Amino acid sequence: MATVKCSIPKGTRDFLPVEMARRNYIFDTIRSVFRAFAFEPIETPSLENLSTLMGKYGEEGDKLLFKVLNSGDFMEGVDFNQDYHKVAPQICDRGLRYDLTVPFARFVVQHRDQVVFPFRRYQLQPVWRADRPQKGRYREFYQCDADMIGSPSLLNELELVQMIDMVFGKLGINVCVKINNRKVLAGIAEMIGAPDKMVDITVAIDKLDKIGLDNVRAELSERGLTAEQIAALDPVFSLSGSAAEKIAALEAMFVNVEVGQRGTAELKELFGYIDAAGLKCDVELDLTLARGLNYYTGAIFEVKAKDVQIGSICGGGRYDNLTGIFGMPDVSGVGISFGADRIYDVLTELNAFPEGLEQAARVMFINFGAAEQAACIGIAARLRATGISALIYPDAAKMKKQMDFANRKQMPFVAFVGENEMRDGTVTLKNMTDGSQKTLSVDELIATLG
Repeated sequence: MATVKCSIPKGTRDFLPVEMARRNYIFDTIRSVFRAFAFEPIETPSLENLSTLMGKYGEEGDKLLFKVLNSGDFMEGVDFNQDYHKVAPQICDRGLRYDLTVPFARFVVQHRDQVVFPFRRYQLQPVWRADRPQKGRYREFYQCDADMIGSPSLLNELELVQMIDMVFGKLGINVCVKINNRKVLAGIAEMIGAPDKMVDITVAIDKLDKIGLDNVRAELSERGLTAEQIAALDPVFSLSGSAAEKIAALEAMFVNVEVGQRGTAELKELFGYIDAAGLKCDVELDLTLARGLNYYTGAIFEVKAKDVQIGSICGGGRYDNLTGIFGMPDVSGVGISFGADRIYDVLTELNAFPEGLEQAARVMFINFGAAEQAACIGIAARLRATGISALIYPDAAKMKKQMDFANRKQMPFVAFVGENEMRDGTVTLKNMTDGSQKTLSVDELIATLG
């Protein structure tokens, strides 16, 4: 058999034990905050029908969907001389999920009789995008989502911002939460005489941080906006001041634009709640924030790390009728997604992971032979029963080899059970940090390690 080169697809990663310990620290932190706000867990399949996914993320999002070939002879009866867009639906009718929000909308409709509205769910699962791999951008990555569906109240938006504040406070990441409203963007499109270009405007503006203002203007021109319409957007790009000052400017700007007035009123109410909430993180109104996904209809959020140059590490927004696509209209929802992989990169660059996450065990028992090993088995069982992680070295190897293993695995303690300890019913515990040793009863050992 030929030797196969070991490799994985670009944009995917293996995770070593140390990396998994750090990832689980992130997941556990986010999950604890979701639970504190009374969200309930669900899971959905990795595969969804393409009819569920297509057309929900915009033209560019559809291009990034991983499509899965049908089982069996998927080429039978297919005329491959046709246009690709006609061939594709015949050979693949499923795809890997692009995000967790659209599958959640499908889930809500499919299980409408089994959930209680307003429904608050959280979900931590991988998603896939056929994107170009680069720093902070992967083809397979985890999202950590929390959504509320069945209530239009802006108190829901406030709670999402509070969760953002709590999660990143616990993780020790200094962030800025950027907020806008898609109704404001629709109002801007109407104000400049291009209401039919709302999607084109938001897709282009959403790239502002990545490609710069001049390139955004060029893209808007390519998307059919006139030079006058593009110039009319300049006051929006240059609007400055506090959230209250920007909202006042928008109120003056939208005197005759109803949709813009509704968006401004929502922003005013939301920022009133935020001011009263006493958040620790920075929150700002960013009128260039667009969020490229088509299903957003109200408030939109994006979170940036202030001390690391990387894309958004959390985002989301209000979607008023996403379930309507699946036959359940007029159900309003709002949610956010924490990007665990980018959060990992930020914590790594800041060297901000807590010490000790990578410990395989709290204590390792040295293996002196069959009799001593048997004694260690019972003691280790008692430790584990109290929640203390314990490891018995599996072989009666040389002491140096066993101690080298304990050092490499960063074990904080090593335990010795030799002839004297077996006779006295004790354990000698060595602190691997300062080298000190003491002989303890098993109860004292549990108290020391606990």
